[in-house]
Amino acid sequence: MIAELGLAALWLAAALAALQLLGGVIALARGEAEPLAGLVRPAAQVQALLCAIAFAALLYLFAVTDLSVALVASNSHSAKPAIFKLAGAWGNHEGSMLLWITVMALAGGLIAWVEHRLPERTLLATLAAQAFVGLGFYAFLLASSNPFARMVPAPAEGAGLNPLLQDIGLALHPPVLYCGYVGLSVAFSFAVGALLTREVTPTFARVMRPWVLGAWVALTLGITAGSYWAYYELGWGGWWFWDPVENASLMPWLAATALLHSAGVLAARDALRTWTLMLGVVAFSMSMIGTFLVRSGILTSVHAFAVDPERGTFILVLLALYIGGALALFALRAGTVAEGERFAIVSREGGLVINNVALSAILGIVLLGTLYPLLTEALGFRVSVGPPYFNPVGAIFFLPAMAVLAVGPLLRWRQDRLARIRWQMVAVAIAFTVALLAAWLLAGIALLPLLGMALAAAVAVGSVLPLARRKLTRAPLTLWGMVLAHLGVALAVFGMAADSAFTTERLVALRTGEQTSVGPWRVILENVEPVAGPNWTALTASLQVAHAGGAPVLLEPQARSFWAPAQQTSESALLTRWNGQLYAVIGGQAPGDGPERWQLRLWWKPFVTCIWYGGGLIAFGGLLALIGHVVGDLRRRRRWREARA
Repeated sequence: MIAELGLAALWLAAALAALQLLGGVIALARGEAEPLAGLVRPAAQVQALLCAIAFAALLYLFAVTDLSVALVASNSHSAKPAIFKLAGAWGNHEGSMLLWITVMALAGGLIAWVEHRLPERTLLATLAAQAFVGLGFYAFLLASSNPFARMVPAPAEGAGLNPLLQDIGLALHPPVLYCGYVGLSVAFSFAVGALLTREVTPTFARVMRPWVLGAWVALTLGITAGSYWAYYELGWGGWWFWDPVENASLMPWLAATALLHSAGVLAARDALRTWTLMLGVVAFSMSMIGTFLVRSGILTSVHAFAVDPERGTFILVLLALYIGGALALFALRAGTVAEGERFAIVSREGGLVINNVALSAILGIVLLGTLYPLLTEALGFRVSVGPPYFNPVGAIFFLPAMAVLAVGPLLRWRQDRLARIRWQMVAVAIAFTVALLAAWLLAGIALLPLLGMALAAAVAVGSVLPLARRKLTRAPLTLWGMVLAHLGVALAVFGMAADSAFTTERLVALRTGEQTSVGPWRVILENVEPVAGPNWTALTASLQVAHAGGAPVLLEPQARSFWAPAQQTSESALLTRWNGQLYAVIGGQAPGDGPERWQLRLWWKPFVTCIWYGGGLIAFGGLLALIGHVVGDLRRRRRWREARA
């Protein structure tokens, strides 16, 4: 009964999306006074409620392990811990698409409920664009990916969830990432609505900016959490592999970062109108390309959903319809959008434009490196594109962007002179030079990590200089958000450079009681013994590790064997200090005669945790900025109501 209730709610939500689209089209053609136009807002709000009911029904089915539902039988098991039963609801193709459309409907309902600053015609066009995007996903779910389909007869037990996804990091990573993707769909709808009505104003940018900022924060948290999950769960010892599915989340983040800064310029100075609209289209286009890569079945990845070609074709059609239609609309209407205010190249707007161009170039590099192997495979030969391409080619644009990031926030709007900030530039240059010489003389590292560390120091100093000569308690939240986000970028880049420059790796085969060393650590293998978990068994190694003669600490890496479904995984053991992490993985028995020897893989990774601390700081800065913008908008609304009264 619950499955049928969820399916009925999904059908009704799809019908309301069609009504929402029809009402918006009529409002554009005949004016917002038409009766159907008045139904657009209520349709969006009720649609959000119905989608929430449908997703809640799916969560309930997974929580009780209703094996008569095919999706539950394929992705759950009665012996799984409760948190992973719920995570199974979105750890698959059908459930993840239902989560996608639910978040999209909730966003549309919130816009319809609270937004009254835009001209009504523009808002109705925005909601119509949101309904148009939603209808494609409703059709996809109901026609080829029904999450509530029954299985007759019901199996005695479920197949279980991929063991690699049975982790708290992956329980939280997809919902957060989807909030980012769907937030960009809202920005896309705003851009389409503004193109249709030609209302591209600072008010439009102020309305769109919180959605872009919220999506950017969610994408930052999702990518950071996914990176750390891959780092500790897969047992490879790396935090980024340039996997196409990783790139599928990075590309929208790059576009959203450029869009966020462009919308800020439009909101503050009424400039970059056309550029903001274009980035709104591109950002969601990257989300759609990522959706196609993950769910079309053309990729083999631990976190890609391999589905049948029919579904991949459906998504490809949606991708062509949305991206092609939006780009065609942009080509037709962009010339009718007023240019906006001009500015000098030496200004804060100029710095933002330079960084936006750099981000767009990096986006193009990542997109090319992601799609090129797929194209060559379709032509009959395989090509691998990895760090030797992405790292040096991306650095051509990333390093200048970091240099501009260190100085740009110090500039004034509209027009400025570099002579005015010469002492701040001297401080930034000193930080760069000292870090460069220290890293080169003390460690003698390679060129890219060397420049990364030096630029990280420069950005760190440049990020806090806007607070100079200010009373910190009275500095606006938006300024604090910018400072912390830029400081997070510096911290993350420093962690990336340090991991590349200083990591030490050791692969050994030890008998019980033997010892080895990695970096400043001494490691002794005490024993290896079997243990049992809720739905797995494992071999656990007990390692006594000591840092430079200090007190020993116990580490217990595991080699797990799951039975629902049957799969083996490596559970790494991490020991975190202020200056890095010791990373340990146990393999199988080493071949040979005599006493048993066990394979161990050990890494000492100085300052690697700065990557994720930096990602968290970037997201926290974005959250502070979001709160600051929302509070500022509420104050402006209150003043407007008081003036009107």
